[in-house]
Amino acid sequence: MTSITEHLSAAGDLRRHAPLLVVGVAAGVIGALYLAALHFLQHWLWPDGNTVVVQTGLLLATGVVIALVTRWLGPGGDVELLVDNIHVLGGASTDRGDRALIPLSLLGISVGSTLGPEAPLVQTCGTMGTWVARRLRLPQPDVRVLTIVGMAAGFTVLFGTPVGGSIFALEVLHRRGLEYYEALLPAMVGGLCGYGVFVAGTRLGMRPVWEFDAVGAIRPEDLGAALLAGVAGALTAGAFALAVRGVRGACSRVPIWVMPIIGGAGMAALGWWSPYALTFGEQQLPDLVVPGLATSALVVALVAKLGGAAICLTGRWKGGFIIPLFFCGAAAGQLLSNALPWSSSTVLVTAVMAAAVAGVLKTPLGAPLVVAGMSGLAMLPTALIGSLVALVLTRRINVIGSQRSRPSDDPTQMASRGHSDGIDRPTLDE
Repeated sequence: MTSITEHLSAAGDLRRHAPLLVVGVAAGVIGALYLAALHFLQHWLWPDGNTVVVQTGLLLATGVVIALVTRWLGPGGDVELLVDNIHVLGGASTDRGDRALIPLSLLGISVGSTLGPEAPLVQTCGTMGTWVARRLRLPQPDVRVLTIVGMAAGFTVLFGTPVGGSIFALEVLHRRGLEYYEALLPAMVGGLCGYGVFVAGTRLGMRPVWEFDAVGAIRPEDLGAALLAGVAGALTAGAFALAVRGVRGACSRVPIWVMPIIGGAGMAALGWWSPYALTFGEQQLPDLVVPGLATSALVVALVAKLGGAAICLTGRWKGGFIIPLFFCGAAAGQLLSNALPWSSSTVLVTAVMAAAVAGVLKTPLGAPLVVAGMSGLAMLPTALIGSLVALVLTRRINVIGSQRSRPSDDPTQMASRGHSDGIDRPTLDE
């Protein structure tokens, strides 16, 4: 059977490309419906509309609901498992976990979880890509491609960056670069389809999510500042990994079924200390990029968001940590800007944002492209420098334990490399 990528690279009729279009369009619809449901729930549960006391009660109640739903419907899967299955099986193992993933993530994010919607949306769209491929009885390589196409479309819908979202979906599978190169063009086709459907359905247009001060021509000193931003991003990535490990170690003896309740209580306690501990930070981020903002306020914001994300992950609340890491990178970048008055605040903030995500997720190309797209700024050179520096400095940091090099096309070797190499890979859900 001719592969999807061969069809796409050769001239052919629309039917040959139909699976890509179906997955891309379906991901756009899923993304629009998911975000619409999220915005509806946020209207009632979002922390900005409630007192601290009321929000504390909502967080504790949500922890109880998550614990109960998890026992009834299962844990809901995670991106860690999806990445592993893409390497070993070619795609998601089952779509049953999404029964719990979607409602749990919507509820948790709406009530103020520090985790964002990117992981649930990407996992759902990736699983849908696997489902389409298997219904069409496609061979395993094409199952993998369509799964990646679904993930790329999910990232694109959320970030509004078709190129950045597609490359991000490919890079997040590995620790050293983009290896499923044959899926790059299909991923971009699917991502553009999903983006088109989402824009047409929501009428959101192409305006950037964040607005930073404009920067003129890049100066030589800006390139030097980007190197320092890479170091700051690496330190931020290391702090995130240490926070997750520390909270997880402190809760190692707590029964699994109690963890969501502990997570809700922990977030409520942090919320009393700082409002930056709650929500995934997309709307809070512009508050950090203010000239003259006190160093103490930036430190509190950074520590609160790192602590909140670590507590949510340990508490088994559903969500992603890409946007929270962007927030932490913005706080660290503004701290660096305060210490380097000769540098451009926008250059440092965007470079550290990209570097922090690249340091954790090993996405040195996708992270700068996403930051550039979401900010509407042509900051790729400095953001790319920061990301590459952070990638080098964080080579020992491994948050997504299932990231690895692409397996052989031989199924027996795939299984051997994926499960029988004797390596104890840490995962976020251990």
